[in-house]
Amino acid sequence: MGSGLTPIPDTTVFDLRASHRGYRLNKMCGSLCSPENRAAFKQDEEGYMARFGLAERERQLIRDRDFGGLIHAGLNIYWMLKLGSVTGNSLYRMGAQMRGEKYEEFLATRNM
Repeated sequence: MGSGLTPIPDTTVFDLRASHRGYRLNKMCGSLCSPENRAAFKQDEEGYMARFGLAERERQLIRDRDFGGLIHAGLNIYWMLKLGSVTGNSLYRMGAQMRGEKYEEFLATRNM
């Protein structure tokens, strides 16, 4: 890392490199703050992704709802929440998927 920070295993750091890598994804998911854009995404996901020039790999991550893959591709966690919301995936459902657990198993690890 070179910054004197100790890496945390299985953790992706969102830094300038990740931001640059995920620029198109972040721009698209950030646009989902607008109700009109959320409706457009729901109506035609492929067309909506094309508007932002997403690479095929990025599009496939969205099609697959591969939230861990999206984080590794440079998607900011806050914009991922917008994508999760528009696709019907709660924070806990995304967390379970990223940990490779069933939703109920993941919930059992939460302090509720």
